[in-house]
Amino acid sequence: MQATVETREASPAATLRRKTRAYVALTKPRVIELLLVVTAPTMVLAANGLPGFWLVVATLIGGAMSAGSAGAFNCYIDRDIDRVMKRTKNRPLVTGELTDREALVFAWALGAASIAWLWVFTNWVAAALSLAAILLYVVFYSLILKRRTAQNIVWGGIAGCMPVLIGWAAVTGSLDWAPVILFLIIFLWTPPHYWPLSMKYKDDYAAANVPMLAVVRGRAQVGLQVILYAWATVACSLLLIPVADMGLLYTAVAIVSGGWFIYETHRLYALAIRHEEVSPMRVFHGSIVYLSLLFLAVGIDPLLPF
Repeated sequence: MQATVETREASPAATLRRKTRAYVALTKPRVIELLLVVTAPTMVLAANGLPGFWLVVATLIGGAMSAGSAGAFNCYIDRDIDRVMKRTKNRPLVTGELTDREALVFAWALGAASIAWLWVFTNWVAAALSLAAILLYVVFYSLILKRRTAQNIVWGGIAGCMPVLIGWAAVTGSLDWAPVILFLIIFLWTPPHYWPLSMKYKDDYAAANVPMLAVVRGRAQVGLQVILYAWATVACSLLLIPVADMGLLYTAVAIVSGGWFIYETHRLYALAIRHEEVSPMRVFHGSIVYLSLLFLAVGIDPLLPF
């Protein structure tokens, strides 16, 4: 019976499934989901209505491949860190599901395919921005900033802002002030989104010698920085109203959800300075809800008559 089970588990079909799951995990699917959430609404705003269906599909596929390539490169570069941190102990290069060579070949192939795809099915501007996003995440963040400075997330987060530029360029073939504002919203949102996560996994980052802000500063200082960036994010979101002529829906969502986001960051800080037990993941997950609601409003508002 045991031999039968082992044979079944080692069958080509089972091996293929494991490899497929490992390659998918290498792309960091949850990050891709968040990036696609901001791309499609940006395309609606750029078209001031519904853009072509196939253009949206092509852009989302190209964007997913681009983000997946960057994620795979990051897993390869950070494989030594991932072996130390509990949060990343199940990544494919740690478990041995994939070899270093397999991961690197996959990252290069997916990145090249994403650029070619966007060039063919959208335009060269979107393709060039996709290349820039990969380089920013792989070289600027993963290789240069992450292990050297507590500001790694601030400036390294630029790569995560690129999907809005890619989405806008795919529709218009150029850039404008509206996508710049959207870019800045995500740029300012990234620290209050990620720093609470780093608070929860502070010991992991310390063990891996990664100088996240939560490692080099106290909880109160991290909480204060989260508040400041949250206020800046909400203020920037309101700039989109006059710049892109946004309507009542976006205005209401930006004010209400922004106020709730700021409240949650103040709550985190208040608990930190009182040396009480904090719940940083509440702000982490709340930040995702906030950004999703904001960009949902970005996508719906141009379709409304008011």
